[in-house]
Amino acid sequence: MCGIAGIMYRGVDQVFDTGDALIRMLDGCQHRGPDSTGFALYAPELSGRLKLRFLLDRSSEGGNQQGAIDAIRRRLEGLGAIIEEEAQVGENYRVTVGFSGDVQKLSYEMEHAAKVISIGTSLEIVKDVGSAHEVDERYGVHWFRGTHGLGHVRLATESEVKPEAAHPFWATGFADVAIVHNGQITNYWKMRRRLEQRDFEFTTDNDSELIAVYLGDKLAQGIALKEALASSIDDLDGTFSFLVSTQDEIGYAKDRLAAKPMIMYQDENLVAIASEEVSLNRLFPGQALNTREPAPGTYATWSRSI
Repeated sequence: MCGIAGIMYRGVDQVFDTGDALIRMLDGCQHRGPDSTGFALYAPELSGRLKLRFLLDRSSEGGNQQGAIDAIRRRLEGLGAIIEEEAQVGENYRVTVGFSGDVQKLSYEMEHAAKVISIGTSLEIVKDVGSAHEVDERYGVHWFRGTHGLGHVRLATESEVKPEAAHPFWATGFADVAIVHNGQITNYWKMRRRLEQRDFEFTTDNDSELIAVYLGDKLAQGIALKEALASSIDDLDGTFSFLVSTQDEIGYAKDRLAAKPMIMYQDENLVAIASEEVSLNRLFPGQALNTREPAPGTYATWSRSI
């Protein structure tokens, strides 16, 4: 049992308190996943630049973490990435680079140097053990202003309680694609082997990373996100409800059994989706909301422009 949440502000050319909104939504469903919490946060695109986040070893002393940061810098520079901004935030190293090369190659090369959390022109992923408020205290998520984002609270059932096992997962090798997932993909290894035969790399054994890479591959082929979600219902076996986000879109898919809950609210300027209605109520305290539950075997997408 895990909790998922997503929000997008639409039809307006400005940013909002996305971080604070997701914290409130996840706090509402934290009982579904007390082990770890994560956020996929989207801000307006940085043209010609990439934002990268790396996980630093929490067990290391400050000097060893500095050594890891120095190694990341050297590897980035060796790959032609020009460092423009950098900071250590909590247990993350956050860096913005000027880069015009192959993002997939950069992703795979950097993964051999350090644990990559996310890469994108607009995406940053923040995730760690603990509750939404505890993760916020370490990383200042409530300060984030953006256009849309995803959130996840995790109950560890098949892997350890550690930051790299937390959601969201980015589509390794594909910039700006992230996913949060509640459920289990039972044909995980079959689909993973098919992607690995095409030289895609995976950094975990988590089935949510598989969904992200699967969708990233579809998008890279020029397939629209809505069509990719439609095919996912046929290609993925298991019980699942998941949310996916890209630089400009957010979407969902549910399997045909619909064993994993999902509820949504939509008005002319906003779409919000979560595992439980209480998360939506946290956005509009004291108001009666016209919500609906997506039907089994359905999918949908929304873009920032209406």
